[in-house]
Amino acid sequence: MSRVFDAIIVGAGQAGPSLAGRLTASGMTVALVERHLVGGTCVNTGCMPTKALVASAQVAHMARRAADYGVVVEGTVDVDMPRVMARARTVTTNARGNLESWLGGMERLSLLRGHARFEAPDTLRVGEQAISAPRIFLNVGGRALVPEMPGLDTIDYLTNTSILQLDTLPRHLAVVGGSYIGLEFAQMFRRFGAQVTVVERQSRLIAREDEDISAAIRAILEAEGIAIRTDANCIAFAPHADGVAVRVECREGAPEVPASHVLLAMGRRPNTDDLGLEHACVATDEHGYIVVDDVLASTVPGIWAMGDCNGRGAFTHTAYNDYEIIAANLLDGAQRRVSQRVPGYALFIDPPLGRAGLTDAQARATGRPLLVSTRPMTRVGRAVERGETQGFMKLVADAQTRRILGAAILGMSGDEAIHGVLDLMHADQPYESLQWAVPIHPTVSELLPTLVGGLKPAD
Repeated sequence: MSRVFDAIIVGAGQAGPSLAGRLTASGMTVALVERHLVGGTCVNTGCMPTKALVASAQVAHMARRAADYGVVVEGTVDVDMPRVMARARTVTTNARGNLESWLGGMERLSLLRGHARFEAPDTLRVGEQAISAPRIFLNVGGRALVPEMPGLDTIDYLTNTSILQLDTLPRHLAVVGGSYIGLEFAQMFRRFGAQVTVVERQSRLIAREDEDISAAIRAILEAEGIAIRTDANCIAFAPHADGVAVRVECREGAPEVPASHVLLAMGRRPNTDDLGLEHACVATDEHGYIVVDDVLASTVPGIWAMGDCNGRGAFTHTAYNDYEIIAANLLDGAQRRVSQRVPGYALFIDPPLGRAGLTDAQARATGRPLLVSTRPMTRVGRAVERGETQGFMKLVADAQTRRILGAAILGMSGDEAIHGVLDLMHADQPYESLQWAVPIHPTVSELLPTLVGGLKPAD
């Protein structure tokens, strides 16, 4: 006999616990199944510990720049790696503990520990126990992608999860993958004092961004002493006296990078390969993501997918919005859709990149008549006052509808200032609504009206 619930949620990441709260508050009995740690990637191996490390790295960087601000720091700036890592772990354990306490006090919720696998479209097995429900929500997340590469089985390597267990500073960290996760770790460990080399197969870093953004980010990182090896078309690994030899095939530079540690940051894959989805006839795409429609329903009635496992967003905020969409549609009689979401995200290097909507290249590919505006961060009073003038702002708009299509703010507080653009896009208002706003001085956001005022026909 299976234990019957009104709903089953598999995975206690960003979306699962919040959905459990809404469902139980509506009177449903809910089973929340978690095989490891509640909180998912964000709390345990993603946003919270890594941004805690970014904060420590920024303090070290600013301490070394103290003289630029007329502040005298005697001697060298040393980094205590055990204390740095302990601080990050404390941030994680506190957040996870608060979440566990909340779930523990939730009425009508059963928190089950174990790995869930489908036996039928409405039934899963968790260890020795079978559970069933007419509504099943999958929030199983993802993990680091480790592709097959020559020699990888002959070395020890790190992922975004295992690197958080380090308590010593690598002498030379080779980061394989020049995208968001890889670049954040590259800069933080460089600021902690390690030699760092980034190895990227493509011709430029974070190739999904516009070329001017990629070039500016490369310049920021190289200015801090990070070596960048792009066009690495034949990456391979071998043991080396220093630790690991990363063999690359680049147009210039040495063909081999000797490193003490290697971090693989080559993307993510969904945790869907061991769910028994075939027993429920749930369809996945060629990458293993669960196929969902615009309301996040799978191909099987009564089964939904939220967060990283559905391929509709790889961010904590999109996972939470998945929960909001499902809860609003099921419980509030709403008609919310994923397609209504304005895409936004950030790269948390220092200075950060805030992004909203389409890139310049994506907007041009639509064939629409466009307006474009750019401004350097040297025009931002707050950035000048803070001595942080790297980067620039860019805006692209539709000349006919007068709607903003996308924006990028690479610079101090870019991850915060971008929300003025995101909010305008979500409200579906013409760009003049932002142009005639009266922002606070001195802030980074105050340049947004000037940026809008500078819109001109694209070349």
